[in-house]
Amino acid sequence: MQALTLANAPKQLAKFQSLIALFFLCLVISLLSDKFLTVANGWNVLRQISVNICISTGMTLVVLTAGIDLSVGSVLALCGAVTAGLLKNGIELPSANLFIGFTVFGSIISGIVLGTLLGWFNGFTITRFKVPPFVATLAVLTIARGLTMLWTKGFPISGLGSNFAYVGTGWLLGIPVPVWISAVIVLLAHMLTRKTPLGRYIYAIGGNESAARLSGIRINRVKMSVYAIAGALAAIGGIIVTSRLDSAQPNAGITYELDAIAAVVIGGTSLSGGRGSILGTVLGAIIIGVLNNGLVLLNVSPFWQQVVKGLVILVAVIIDKANSKE
Repeated sequence: MQALTLANAPKQLAKFQSLIALFFLCLVISLLSDKFLTVANGWNVLRQISVNICISTGMTLVVLTAGIDLSVGSVLALCGAVTAGLLKNGIELPSANLFIGFTVFGSIISGIVLGTLLGWFNGFTITRFKVPPFVATLAVLTIARGLTMLWTKGFPISGLGSNFAYVGTGWLLGIPVPVWISAVIVLLAHMLTRKTPLGRYIYAIGGNESAARLSGIRINRVKMSVYAIAGALAAIGGIIVTSRLDSAQPNAGITYELDAIAAVVIGGTSLSGGRGSILGTVLGAIIIGVLNNGLVLLNVSPFWQQVVKGLVILVAVIIDKANSKE
């Protein structure tokens, strides 16, 4: 019995490798900076990772089906800009002598609907025309970024009001509102993957798409749903970012898809699909957030920060490939 336990020890440790990595990362940063283990910095980290949690939760669902979504950063920027534009300027139709104004709630819903449609378009392109997810979402990345520039004319949309700012900067019951938003999203996504037929279909498709099709699962419908959810969550992330800055920046969301993919992979979700969890992704997002925060506190050059994050992603992918061979 003891030999069996020793033999299984590496596999048992592998299950907690992300948690162990987070512990040592926090330990090293706390030894190098006395500002790290403070309440103010803790809330700052949680606010920062709330956006990545929104995006990476949707990315997890996509990756579980053995797909990828490179468009989330651009979708985030476009939806944030459209939300801000509708809230501040509304829609004017001079030919019909008509002006349509938007409330905070109406503009937010419009932004989320737009994100959902862009995600659905990703899924439709992938399933209907058999375009590889990498290529399809890369195309939407470019399209959405161009539409953002057209919508904003290359200038920020600012001065959005205190009510809208509450979404990104407000507090509720002593906790930042963005943290509440990301927590609700994580809870719903966890329930979806663990307690619903759609969740079981997602894992089945990622595990063996041919077997899933033969068992009667509607592959195309599930994939379109997953990409639509990813688009909606990217839009929510964009709304949080826009609210925090009180401004929709045309270049918002650049490289956000890399942070999302990093969180997914570090959290233990396999890039080949069928294996992983939402809670693992949350842990991965926390690791990325702590790493970013620590590098800033240690005054590391932004250029070196990109190098370090790239190396972390590479190591996580190598570990994922090694685990998948076992």
